Amino acid sequence: MTAARSGPAFSVHDIPFSTYGSWFGISRVVAEKTYAEDLHLVSHQNGMHGVLRLVPLDPASGERAGTRVEATPGLLGWTGGNGRVELAYESPDTVRLRGGGLDFAVLAAARTLTPFSGTYFFHDPAADAHVFTSYETGRRYRVTVLSGVLAGTAGSQALAGSDRGLTVTARADACWEIAIEEFDAARPPYVSVAPFDAVVAAARDAFAGFVDAVAPWRSDATPAAELAAYVLWSATVAAKGQVTRPSVLMSKHWMDKVWSWDHCFNALALAEGSPELAWDQYHLPFDHQDESGALPDSVTHSEVLYNFVKPPVHGWAFGHLRRRLPSPLDRAELTEVYERLARWTGFWLTARRVPGAALPYYQHGNDSGWDNATTFAARRVVVTADLAALLVLQLRQLAELAAELGKRDAVTRWTRTAEEIQAALLDQLWTGDRFVARSAGTGETWSSASLLDLMPIVLGEHLPAEVGSVLADHIKAHLTPYGLATELPSSPHYLADGYWRGPIWAPATVLIEDGLRRAGHQRLADDISARFRALCETHGFAENFDALTGTGLRDRAYTWTASSYLLLARDHHLRADAGTDNPTVL
Repeated sequence: MTAARSGPAFSVHDIPFSTYGSWFGISRVVAEKTYAEDLHLVSHQNGMHGVLRLVPLDPASGERAGTRVEATPGLLGWTGGNGRVELAYESPDTVRLRGGGLDFAVLAAARTLTPFSGTYFFHDPAADAHVFTSYETGRRYRVTVLSGVLAGTAGSQALAGSDRGLTVTARADACWEIAIEEFDAARPPYVSVAPFDAVVAAARDAFAGFVDAVAPWRSDATPAAELAAYVLWSATVAAKGQVTRPSVLMSKHWMDKVWSWDHCFNALALAEGSPELAWDQYHLPFDHQDESGALPDSVTHSEVLYNFVKPPVHGWAFGHLRRRLPSPLDRAELTEVYERLARWTGFWLTARRVPGAALPYYQHGNDSGWDNATTFAARRVVVTADLAALLVLQLRQLAELAAELGKRDAVTRWTRTAEEIQAALLDQLWTGDRFVARSAGTGETWSSASLLDLMPIVLGEHLPAEVGSVLADHIKAHLTPYGLATELPSSPHYLADGYWRGPIWAPATVLIEDGLRRAGHQRLADDISARFRALCETHGFAENFDALTGTGLRDRAYTWTASSYLLLARDHHLRADAGTDNPTVL
């Protein structure tokens, strides 16, 4: 059996075992906040579906064997008693399993089969293999025995309620081996292309190449960099369905979509080491831009949702992206970005401004990405300072692009609009001590204890110095030992697991850290970066974190969290090398 281990060990309770390009993973997480006893093959085609249950068995009793599960990027293993089972990806749609001392069952996760749901199971004589067909994913899962003995099957061609699946066992003093494939309607019979150990080595080498590319700067000072890279690598899927490009899902748990601001952080983390993949991340939502110029709320395998949008972080993101890419963009690439950003900006300037008003509005907290932030507690259709600030940055980016492309009139137009919106932001929403939100319908204003109200710090060097200093002081109040709480912990609305009403989030951290740094508040930016990096190194890459304990919350394998760690760790490394990082923590 394989003894060598490569790459970071991780818990499949928190992070699914998968590979670059695959639409399925091996995980105990079979639905939102739902953990099964056994590992499952979980597909993300047509949604998230636990299709097959994978069960190591005691050869003597035939009962489920007690095992310890271990995982590294190239190999997943069950160890128990005198036996071991190993699983590795041969390709994005095929896994190989090998075992000795333990039998193994591959079972349909659902017992009930109806005309519209469940999994049908049968032996396919053309391939001499057993096939599961899933109504939920619309795909087939074929199991081919490569060595060992098919010990038994259950529920072949059965309808209604039944156990369905097969069990494999080894011959005396030998190992069994099987292959499991996910495919559409048909494919030739499975033929092994390499010995199992070679499959493991290839998977290990593929990840090693990826992490060397995206985090070549990693060291003992960045102990979570390899695991962060694995979270990104393993959550990447091939172009399929509505996903028009190779894409990094937010997770191969239940957050298995690309939301139209999350993708920007993944693009930035990938830019230097995997520029083509980074370019695809940036553009995927723009592939689905509608006639108004709006981006969808989210994209996944079988759906594109437009019921909400996401904030216009894309100008800010593109400015950083092009500086991180290893090669300059050509005119055609710049033109494509310019035209898409112009349409997206036009959406906010037309569809989201009250006639005659200077400032745009959100229709719901979901549009901001901060779904339930207390900024939206009084009203949902709201003019907010963060939206205006992000739009100003996007307008400035458009002006820069227009200048490069020789569009002189557009330079003037975009620059003038940016200046008008920034002036309105300060005139209408700044009180001298804080930014307020305003009802788009009634004009009523209010303030909150949400970190969102401080997001205009993203304007950085464009902010009046006195405004930046006041914002920096308020931001300090949100700092806990672990990072920036999204609601002041002293607020009566603070909730430990309150989504955007307390927990620490990666994108807020990155945006604010960058804005503070550009506004000249280096020490505070250094402190925020250090606390967030330490948080990830201790508690992993959760969707968000309890601000007072650091505990990871919600989905535990979230790619924009991993990307944000990589961004902050890389930049800290470069500053330290240049001698410009301030080691003092406030």
